[in-house]
Amino acid sequence: MISKKLALLVSGIVLVLSGVISFSYFSFGQGGLGGKNGFSLSQYKLPTDKSGNATTESPTEPKTEQCPLNGEMLGKSQKAKWEKRRPLGIMVENSTDARPQSGLSSADVIYEAVAEGGITRFLAIFYCHDADFVGPVRSARIYFLKELQGYGQYPLYAHVGGANTDGPADALGEVEELGWAGYNDLNQFSVPFPNFWRDYERLPNRATEHTMYSSTAKLWDYAKSKRKLSNVDEDGKAWDSTFTPWTFKEDAPASNSSAPKITFGFWDASKAGYGVTWNYNKSTNSYTRVNGRAPHLDKNTGKPLTAKNIVIIFADESAANDGYEGGQHLLYDVLGTGDGLVFQDGKAIKVKWSKKDEESLLQVVDTTGTEVSFNPGQIFVEILPTGNKVTY
Repeated sequence: MISKKLALLVSGIVLVLSGVISFSYFSFGQGGLGGKNGFSLSQYKLPTDKSGNATTESPTEPKTEQCPLNGEMLGKSQKAKWEKRRPLGIMVENSTDARPQSGLSSADVIYEAVAEGGITRFLAIFYCHDADFVGPVRSARIYFLKELQGYGQYPLYAHVGGANTDGPADALGEVEELGWAGYNDLNQFSVPFPNFWRDYERLPNRATEHTMYSSTAKLWDYAKSKRKLSNVDEDGKAWDSTFTPWTFKEDAPASNSSAPKITFGFWDASKAGYGVTWNYNKSTNSYTRVNGRAPHLDKNTGKPLTAKNIVIIFADESAANDGYEGGQHLLYDVLGTGDGLVFQDGKAIKVKWSKKDEESLLQVVDTTGTEVSFNPGQIFVEILPTGNKVTY
């Protein structure tokens, strides 16, 4: 019997070769969308549904259907789409060279934490909305994987490689242990072009690692056609058979906001480019994001990111000390309990967060022990090192 380490080594070689072949094809190939001059978002034809319409929601359709992930009210045509698929988590980077990213404004829920060196990364969860372009897509981290596991039976996970040094931060090893590899795990190294592609308009001013993109339509279609994963798996089991959603309430904007501006950093002042400010807008009862002292834009829309709910959880941060030569892999203790804050309706709520195991969704309760219900709309979860200061 082949040992686990040998099996992982063989799997890794296959994935790398697949990535090299895919890269070569659309970097230098003459056919398809690649071409000798590379590929750019502006050259790409938007994914369409069967009617030929781009995968966007109708602005005039009555909003009668509630998204189970974040409570947002959407139209029946959009519900008809999400009922045929399962949650999709995509790793999106937040280095300064990655901005403006594409697709974050379409995510139902977003988690942010430091990936390495004080540079943050996002786990963007899509289910009820579509995004024609998402990226730049980057590598997996184990604490994001633990958060994603709370989204039912076999959520999809799209990323480009990941931390794979032996030790507690081994995200790719965890994917193997969970039985996700080649199933619900959509690692770009094993998912062929054109489901992932590089946007060469971002070169030569950015390194190649900041150019990988995908689309929710392509990833959901690949999962269904190649992995037999729609809203049910190949055995007919629904993804939400193990999913317990959050609770939601009606918007209730405060007449006088007690938290009009939220400001915090992840690491020290030397990483000011990753400091975050959320500004409250009473007219929309939402928060607008500023990142590195500049409005944080979505390239798809040209507009700043906004969220209806900001959830801050304080989690113990530690170094994996796994011998990784490229820097330092981090660990965040996102299981168990801790302190936190929720910002909604222009107000701050002190909370306790809990996540009893990997398969449970993060929960937050107020000082009386009552579960906090969220406003319908995007939920943005900020994972800060324990002891960090948040001003509001």
